[in-house]
Amino acid sequence: MDTAKVLLADDHPIVRAGLHDALAALPELVIVGEVGNGPALSQALAELRPDLLVMDVNMPDFEPISAAHRMKVDYPAMKILVVSAYDDQAYVVGLLSAGVDGYHLKDQPLSDLHLAVRRILSGDRWISGPLVNRLVDQSVGGPAAATPVLTRRQRELLRLLMQGYDNRKIAREMRLSVKTVENHLTGLYRAINVVSRLEAHNYAMRHPELFATPGETAWQAQLETHPAYNLTVLLVDDNARYRAQLGKMISKNCPVSYFYEAEDSAEALRLAGQVHPQLAFVDVILPEEDGIQCASRIKTISPATRLILISAYPDREFRRLGLSVGATAYLDKKDIDAATVRQVVEDALGNAAND
Repeated sequence: MDTAKVLLADDHPIVRAGLHDALAALPELVIVGEVGNGPALSQALAELRPDLLVMDVNMPDFEPISAAHRMKVDYPAMKILVVSAYDDQAYVVGLLSAGVDGYHLKDQPLSDLHLAVRRILSGDRWISGPLVNRLVDQSVGGPAAATPVLTRRQRELLRLLMQGYDNRKIAREMRLSVKTVENHLTGLYRAINVVSRLEAHNYAMRHPELFATPGETAWQAQLETHPAYNLTVLLVDDNARYRAQLGKMISKNCPVSYFYEAEDSAEALRLAGQVHPQLAFVDVILPEEDGIQCASRIKTISPATRLILISAYPDREFRRLGLSVGATAYLDKKDIDAATVRQVVEDALGNAAND
């Protein structure tokens, strides 16, 4: 049997030593490295290319949810086993949703750790027994509490937090002081009933509706009497001010109940997979990936989504490529006004607003 290379990541040397001794007893494993913080982990992954990462989630300079997402993209063949003392449901669900292959509690028997590693390396997933019982009990335990409605600033703050921005970077992005950001974070935590960045991240992963913007009250009666008006729209543009402007036109002039905002392809694809919007406006110029590729990937994730490409550069080739990946229309940004938005929505959705 081939040996599997294992990397250990925990900020406590004594814990790492215990894990090392426990896993070294398995002949099919070889421990190739140990690290104690986020930057060291990134470097070790690139240099050692382990088959299995056994990691704690509470390390310096390390945000586990976003890191797990990145690691699964960068090292798709690598298995990830979390070994943690934390048994909070939000923590567990958030990490499993991020792609980790197993979640093991530190207080469980050594034999269970051996079994967890072997199961994961064989292609299965693993959750410690006490966690399974708790997750099942909570999943059947009655209706979930209503998701709070956030202000636009709170939604923007939460979006930046989920991208791993620290307070200083958030302050620069939102053009606020660091102290003001800290105050807004306190208000955000209170609104969603969490006490930390990690809990806020996990909560948002389980509640994508947090990023939805309620439509204007002028449409509420129609939304109640005409279910077809209950639409979901995704706005993808790296300019927050333009997203706000377009969203305002949509909510005021079209029968839309909620819209979601994304500034890049990664955020757009995450939201598309979670909420499956009926309509998406996508800018053709996005950070790291062009909007046409993003639109194509949205269509793959959510085939029923109607795509509208928008651009400040009315290029015929962009239009041709956009329509070839399934876009319904290609609009010049400077020509977009409230009437155009309303007409596009009505046309794209089969004149649902007139039925």
